[in-house]
Amino acid sequence: MSSRQQGTPQNEQGNGKKLVPGKPARRGLVAAAQAAARGGHSTMSHAERAVLVAVEFTGQRRKLTEAARLARGAAAVTAGRSGHDDELLPDRDRSTADLDFDASLEEFEELTRSAGAEIAATLVQRRPRPDPATLVGQGKLEEIEGVVASTGADLVLFDHDLTPSQLRNLESALPCRVIDRTQLILDIFARHARTREGQLQVELAQLEYQLPRLAGRGKAMSQLGGGIGTRGPGETQLETDRRKINLRIDHIKEQVEAVRRIRRQQRQRREAVPVPVVALVGYTNAGKSTLFNALTEAGVLESSRMFATLDPKLRQLQLPSRRKVLLSDTVGFIRNLPHTLVTSFRATLEEVERAELLLHVQDSSSPMADEQKAQVEQVLAELEVTGKPIIEVLNKIDLLPDDAPPPGGPDSIAVSGLKKLGLDRLLRAIDDALIVDPLIERRFRLPQSEGAAIAALEAGAIVEEKSFEGNLAYLKAKGPSSLLGRYRKFWQQER
Repeated sequence: MSSRQQGTPQNEQGNGKKLVPGKPARRGLVAAAQAAARGGHSTMSHAERAVLVAVEFTGQRRKLTEAARLARGAAAVTAGRSGHDDELLPDRDRSTADLDFDASLEEFEELTRSAGAEIAATLVQRRPRPDPATLVGQGKLEEIEGVVASTGADLVLFDHDLTPSQLRNLESALPCRVIDRTQLILDIFARHARTREGQLQVELAQLEYQLPRLAGRGKAMSQLGGGIGTRGPGETQLETDRRKINLRIDHIKEQVEAVRRIRRQQRQRREAVPVPVVALVGYTNAGKSTLFNALTEAGVLESSRMFATLDPKLRQLQLPSRRKVLLSDTVGFIRNLPHTLVTSFRATLEEVERAELLLHVQDSSSPMADEQKAQVEQVLAELEVTGKPIIEVLNKIDLLPDDAPPPGGPDSIAVSGLKKLGLDRLLRAIDDALIVDPLIERRFRLPQSEGAAIAALEAGAIVEEKSFEGNLAYLKAKGPSSLLGRYRKFWQQER
């Protein structure tokens, strides 16, 4: 069990801006909903101060190294020892696990800053298994209460999902609000949702998360409804609240389904003129939006904050073969991504499901690149898109040391979206990987009066040969079959 108190210097992270009390900050929807649930109104105009609590369950960590522990026990028996006196991890396993935990903690701190909060303190506890009542032990709970009192914190953030009973018990024991990892991510999503579609999906995820957590809120929930004409016969306040939330969920689902119908109609119009969709996927803050801008010059928001891109963006991109594709920038993934978000954002992630090709953008400079890759692959498996062709794009190579070996394997593409390095190779790889609307090569024999056809071939295909004889034009072109097939009547038979 350990704790780490953070002072002012460590609170100056994130875009070089110092978060201090008194500085105006936007409050997220989760905090606003919590305030509304208490029947009050938000009057805070400064950045909320948060105490972070990170818990590592060493029992789960040991399960991951079962084979190593069995081997160590066998070696102990051979040496004449019992094999039960060493329950610690091997040094190599411990260093790997500590690196993973430190990276997870750093990621949680970045999530907190992305939500606009000021980190007052960070507490860490290692225990064999979670406490079913409060997640942490009674001693740690008392320590958290003391730190909250000494720092004047407004809320406690847990880097773990809390069960409804744990959340109720913690809120009863602590003098401030308690928010878990899923609520924090939902708050960040609420801040970054700009379109009506994104806002609907955030609200849907929030309501589905709050629904099982209504019981036991007492007076806080009694002020959400009530009054003459608002309750059914014998209906309790809890039942009233659940009914209202369920009605709202059904209404939002209908609106989201309307959005999906509009997307399907737009997609059908696009499919009438086959333009393949290439989707950027990857861990949050892997540089997808920066790469998207480098390829399309779209000028979308680039930010080091997590989940800066929430609403999908589509832009046309021309490949070296003159083929045109639609490049889609999508929301980033994260470890332990709440299932409610994957479900609620199904309409947004349809671009990933419908894409012909996925570009898995990875941060090559991250020490946890392999784990982040595994987390993204896990979400892709949940979306049932692992069968699609995928190109591994190793971004941010400009951050690697000059003497570092080239990252990745022979099939991965190393790029820098910021410095625009390696983009030509990436475009060629996209060209080669697309199997929809394949490239073909044909010879054409056209009257010179067909100027529109000649111009279309020169604009949309690579004209390798071109000559004129009398009133006829002879061309050899390589391009997408949809374009060249449009002028099939001018094809010249090969001899």
